[in-house]
Amino acid sequence: MATLETFDRELKLASAGLDPRTINRHLADFARAELRKAQAAGASRIYQLYVNGRPALSEYEVEAPGPIVYQFSMWNEIVAYALSELQRRSPVRTGRFRNSFIVLIDGKAVSSAKDIPATAEIIITNFQPYIRKAEGGLLGTKRFAIFDGTKRALTRRFGNEGRTSSGYLFETKWLNIAAGVHPEIPYILKHSAGRRKDRQRGMPISYPAVIMTMVM
Repeated sequence: MATLETFDRELKLASAGLDPRTINRHLADFARAELRKAQAAGASRIYQLYVNGRPALSEYEVEAPGPIVYQFSMWNEIVAYALSELQRRSPVRTGRFRNSFIVLIDGKAVSSAKDIPATAEIIITNFQPYIRKAEGGLLGTKRFAIFDGTKRALTRRFGNEGRTSSGYLFETKWLNIAAGVHPEIPYILKHSAGRRKDRQRGMPISYPAVIMTMVM
């Protein structure tokens, strides 16, 4: 990919004596050519396009001097790391919990995390009914070590803390997940647990989850 200095020099040479619309077209053509070079060198084919500081559908929306920015997706790598970290932090008695994590992309469960759209919201949770005990540290792991611990690990490795450029946002939330996402969700409490309204017999449980989004 060309440096900013090279790009600026080539733009000035290419645009000398041209009208603004022609300059814009040359700028878009140049950006597309550089994109093809980057992808040929291994860059992801999943990306979000920003033109003049806003999301765009085409490079030809540009008004010189731009910029045209490609925000390449790292979702495949991030989801694989998140699942590995969640499994590593899970209880080890039977391995059932470790094998029960599910990935939701824009609210739908998926069997494969390949080719994830750059703008997707990704949620990873676990469908076992004792998920809250696991995250609460009652099954041999430290309290909040599974989902919250994974969120912290993701933030350290892929997050956007302290930067103003594009990156990823990772959160931990307890979600109410409706029926239809997974056959085992939601689990309905068979007995009341304390006085909290959300822990009474007949109520669906909430699920701790790691939520991931791309930010710009």
